[in-house]
Amino acid sequence: MGELILVRHGETEWSRARRHTGRTDLPLTARGEEQARALRGALAGRTIATTLVSPAERARRTAELAGLRTDAIDPDLWEWDYGGYEGVSTRTIREKRPGWFLWDDGVVPGDAAHPGETVERVGERADAVLARARPLLAGGDVALVAHGHVLRVLTARWLGLEPALGRLFALDTGTVSALGSEHDRPVVSAWNVPAP
Repeated sequence: MGELILVRHGETEWSRARRHTGRTDLPLTARGEEQARALRGALAGRTIATTLVSPAERARRTAELAGLRTDAIDPDLWEWDYGGYEGVSTRTIREKRPGWFLWDDGVVPGDAAHPGETVERVGERADAVLARARPLLAGGDVALVAHGHVLRVLTARWLGLEPALGRLFALDTGTVSALGSEHDRPVVSAWNVPAP
């Protein structure tokens, strides 16, 4: 039985500036490309049977540079739709909403391209990804190349936790994590491991 290998894409201009980047399709920075190439070492020795990738360019490019073969583009791996907070930093949001916390307070509606979604909706998408990925684990590891918040929610759901408990799993750009099992119970095998 394989493990779920979570790969967070490399750095973008907005991730470096700590701006919420949901559906805006930004390229990797030069550092983000270096992070993605370095992931080859972190993935060496793994038997990755299947790779599912977010439709975002930053995720697809990360998979390519990390040496992963993309078997399917999975729209449920898109990042959280931040609605009216798309492109805005937490610091800026808190100027108008002191104490705002994404995981508790959610987002405000945005334009037609960024209507926003609840953490529960992100959890439903994560559940759909897990339903597709679990049967594939019989053939080896399954890599999921995506984004920080959606992978955090997916981890919570893997562990049987409510989606908002994804807040417990900080995740940096250009890192690898692994979700597996111990005595047939879901566990976190490795978390937020930077490339060697």
